[in-house]
Amino acid sequence: MSSGLNQQYEEKVRPCIDLVDSLRSLGVEKDLNLPAIAVIGDQSSGKSSVLEALSGVALPRGTGIVTRCPLVLKLKKVTKDISWHGLLSFKDQKKILHNPADIEKAVLNAQNSLAGKGQGISHKMITLEIQANDVPDLTLIDLPGIARVATGNQPEDIEKQIKDLIEMFIKRQETISLVVVPANIDIATTEALQMAFKVDPTGHRTLCILTKPDLVDKGMEEIVVRTVNNQVIPLKKGYMIVKCRGQQDINEKLSLVKALKKERQFFGEHAHFRSLLEDEKATIPLLAERLTKELVEHITKSLPQLQKQVEMKLENTSVDLKVLGDGVPLSEHEKNNLLIMKIHQFNDALEAVKNAEENIFNSDMRVFTKIRDEFGRWQRTLNDKIVKTEETLKDEVEEYIRTRRGKELPGFVNYRTFENFVKKHILELEEPALELLKYITDIVHSCVNSIVSSHFKAFSHLLRVAKDPIEDILEEEFRKAQEKVQSQFKMEQIVYSQDHLYSHQLQAVKQTPITKQVPFGCGFSLPTRSVTADVLEMAYHLCAYFKVLSGCGVYDGTQIHEAKSLCI
Repeated sequence: MSSGLNQQYEEKVRPCIDLVDSLRSLGVEKDLNLPAIAVIGDQSSGKSSVLEALSGVALPRGTGIVTRCPLVLKLKKVTKDISWHGLLSFKDQKKILHNPADIEKAVLNAQNSLAGKGQGISHKMITLEIQANDVPDLTLIDLPGIARVATGNQPEDIEKQIKDLIEMFIKRQETISLVVVPANIDIATTEALQMAFKVDPTGHRTLCILTKPDLVDKGMEEIVVRTVNNQVIPLKKGYMIVKCRGQQDINEKLSLVKALKKERQFFGEHAHFRSLLEDEKATIPLLAERLTKELVEHITKSLPQLQKQVEMKLENTSVDLKVLGDGVPLSEHEKNNLLIMKIHQFNDALEAVKNAEENIFNSDMRVFTKIRDEFGRWQRTLNDKIVKTEETLKDEVEEYIRTRRGKELPGFVNYRTFENFVKKHILELEEPALELLKYITDIVHSCVNSIVSSHFKAFSHLLRVAKDPIEDILEEEFRKAQEKVQSQFKMEQIVYSQDHLYSHQLQAVKQTPITKQVPFGCGFSLPTRSVTADVLEMAYHLCAYFKVLSGCGVYDGTQIHEAKSLCI
C-alpha cells in the first residue's frame, strides 16, 4: 500500500508518528495539543468503510451512532515475517487481539464500558493499535458521526453532544480534519464540512474524501470530477475519492484485498473518474500514501512549537515542585514544628501587607498602592460631583423659587429648600461609596487568598482549614464596613451643625472678594450677571455647610464629601 514511498521517506515516517503516539499514550495530550488527523462525517457518510479499508480490519458498522467514543487508530507497518498483532486499550484496561475478526466485538464492548449500553457518547478515548505488513504507517482519530435527530434511547441533545466533541478536536491548530462526504450529495450541505470551515475558514487544515462514487446519478459525474479537482469548494489540501465495500460486498463476504482490486478496476474503467485515478486522487492505497505524507509533514511542522510547549510545561512543573518543598516529615515532633513554622510565615506575610512592606515581583503592586489608586478614582468621582452641583445649582434654586416661593423677600433662604439640596447631594454619593468599598474589599480578598495559596499550596487539607475561616472573617469585616458606611450616610441625612461653627464659616464665605466671578471657596463659581439674590444666598449657605461637615480648615474646592464619606 505504501509502495509509492521511497526508502528514505519511509525511514522518516515511523519515527515521527511513533514520537507523537508515545506522547499521546503518556497522557501528554491533556496538557498539549498533539498533531493528529481527525476523521469526521455525517452519519452514513462512509466514514467507517474508509477506516476499515485503511486498517484492513472490520470496525463496527451499522445504522445510528456506530462510533460512540473517540477511537485512536494506530496503524504500524511491519515486515512480512512479523504476524498480525492488535492491542485495544481504554481506561486502565488492555486487551491483546490475535485475530482481526475479534476487533469489532472488542471495540463495541469498550464503547459500552465507557458510554453505557444505550446510544449515548463519551469523551473518553479508546486506542486500537494494529501492526501488519499491509497497513500504512498512520494514526487517525475516528469521531462519532453527526446525528441530526435523537432516535430510540439517544439523549435529546445528542446532536449538540457530538458536535461539541468533534469541535473540541478539530478546532486545534495541530489537527488535520479528514472530512468524509458521499459523492452523490451536495457537499455544501453536509454538516461535517460546515463544521470544518467554521474552525478552518481557509481550508489549510481540511482534506475532504468523497465516498460512494458508484451511487452518483448519471449526468452528475462531471460535478464530482470538478469537486475532486478543487474547482467547486476550494480547499488548500484538496480532495480525494474512494470506493469502499458496500453492504452487498459485505453480504457476499468480499475480502478487503479483493475490494481494493475491485475499486481500482472501477476507477480505471470509468469514463469520467479515470482521470482522477491518473492524477492520483482516487483509491484507498493512494489515499493512505497521501494521509501518511500529510501527517508526517504536519508533525514535522508542529515539532518546534511542540518542543517549546514541552519546555514551558517542564519549567512550570519544576517551579510547582519547588513550591511543594520536601513534603511532610515523618515524626510527630517535626510535623508540629513544620506546622508552627508555616503559620508563623503566613502571619508574617499578612503583617507585611498590613504595614505596606510586602515583597512584590514583576509588575505587581502593593496592596496599599492598589487601594490608593481606588481612592484616587473616588477623588475623581467627588470632583465630578462638584462640577455637576455647580452646573445645576442656579437652575435648581430658580425652579424651586418659581414653584414654591412664599411671601419671603429675595435673599431670604427657605430652610426646607436648603435641607433638600443638602440631602439630595449627599444621597447621590452613597452608592459610589459602597462600590468603592467593594473594590477595596476585592483587593484585600485577592491578596489574602494569594498569600494563603502560596503558603499552604503543598498541603491541601491545611489550605482548606486556613482558607475557610479567613474567608468568613473577611466577609464579616466587609459586612461591618458596609454597615458603617451606610450608617454614616444615614446620619448625614440629618442636616445639623453647631451654631458658632456654622456662623463662623458663613461669615468667612460671605467675606470672600467678588471679582468677575463669585467664588464661594467651596467649588461654586457663578457668573455675577446671572446670579439672583436667592441663588447667591443659597450658594453661601451650602458652601458654609459643606465646609463644616468636611472638617477641613482651608477648603480647596475639591473635597466636599471626601472627609465626610471616606475619612470615616
